[in-house]
Amino acid sequence: MTKFTVDYMSELLRKRSFFALLSLFTALLLLASQCAREGNQEDVITKPDEITFWHFRSEPKQREALKAIVARFEQENNCKVNLVDLTWGEGKAKLFAAFNSDTAPDVVELGGDWVMQFSSGGVLKNLTKSKFTLDKFAENTHPAAMFRDSIYALPWNLNSRVMFYNKDLLKKAGFTKPPTTGAELLRAAEAINAIGDAQTAAGNAGSRVYGFGANGSDEHRLHKKILPFFWSAGGTVLNDSGKVVINSKENIEALTLYLALARAGFIETQRQLDNMFVRGNLGFWMSGSWLVEKIARENPQLEYGAMLMPTLRKSSIETASLNTQTSSGASIIGCNYVAVTYKAHNPILAKRFILYITDGKQSLELLKNFQDAGIPADKKAMNDDFVRSLPHNDIFLQQITQSQLPPMHPHWLDIEKVLEDAVVEALYGIRSPEQALNRAQWLITDIVTRP
Repeated sequence: MTKFTVDYMSELLRKRSFFALLSLFTALLLLASQCAREGNQEDVITKPDEITFWHFRSEPKQREALKAIVARFEQENNCKVNLVDLTWGEGKAKLFAAFNSDTAPDVVELGGDWVMQFSSGGVLKNLTKSKFTLDKFAENTHPAAMFRDSIYALPWNLNSRVMFYNKDLLKKAGFTKPPTTGAELLRAAEAINAIGDAQTAAGNAGSRVYGFGANGSDEHRLHKKILPFFWSAGGTVLNDSGKVVINSKENIEALTLYLALARAGFIETQRQLDNMFVRGNLGFWMSGSWLVEKIARENPQLEYGAMLMPTLRKSSIETASLNTQTSSGASIIGCNYVAVTYKAHNPILAKRFILYITDGKQSLELLKNFQDAGIPADKKAMNDDFVRSLPHNDIFLQQITQSQLPPMHPHWLDIEKVLEDAVVEALYGIRSPEQALNRAQWLITDIVTRP
């Protein structure tokens, strides 16, 4: 069996749901069959003018927009592109099963924090050998596309997380402008939460407001909230040399601030906190551009704004003031990529397709149909007038320049789980921030030193 097979079994074993157990038994059957016939597997025959593309644009509006773009490619290239919908909840397990049973598609869409696991597992085509470059794409999308100095995927579109705030609640709490430091954010959140406490005391608990939305246990999402706090404080998880530094004083201070904000707020999943902000029940909440579209659709009267992540670098939680701010904080990039699989039945057409679909013209068309498509990773389209005209995109575009991808490591998903578990333990008082990150330091060091 391949290294990718072993990684697949490890990934499934760590899942914590009934679906994961069911997938494990299914995958084991597939892998047993795979190993039994390894060495004499015949390629599946497809038409020479046909490819299959597995993607995550599965919502009706998204699917129709993608189909229109694909239809033009089919007409221009006299070919057929079979589209298969995936969901972010189950798609990765389906991809693992497909790769290990030789039923993988020709082209696949991948989340940015997945690409290295797939490229290091040997299941994606090396695009550098076909003279592909990343020159046209935003520089901070490049690391995830690369493995051992070769390109294995092309960036498609990207997003970031910014801090949304409720203007009405901020004004009621006595603030004339949004905060720009961690300390000021905490003071504003506490003041808004005090309004909620007064509502509860008056018997209006059903409509009470909270100062801050804190992501709690929410697999594959919690790390997107805590990493910006680490980075904004000057910390990180792996340094430039690959050394684990998650228990640094900067990270401990950042996690301490996150816990203080959680005490002045409400702990829930991303989906529920998005809903709470739209209803007007949260003072501050980190989210992406999809929230703008959701507010316009569900509560267009909401008075809200979007701001850059506050800086944490030159302030302690207790004493920082607005005057100490020198720059905004950092945030995280969410970027989707497309890749050609190693055993693609029509690699030439597949490569032509990923060049077409990631071109700024096509990415821009997706964005025009639905805002949560993400900003084109193609730098020319990123600066298009339409992109800049969208509500709050001036903030998103500015935040993207001060954002980064999660650490690029073949075992990132294992590292991510340790990180998220550490934050949950600290959130619920099982361990102190320092104890939680010290334990994470030990566990992640074990992960990165695997052979």
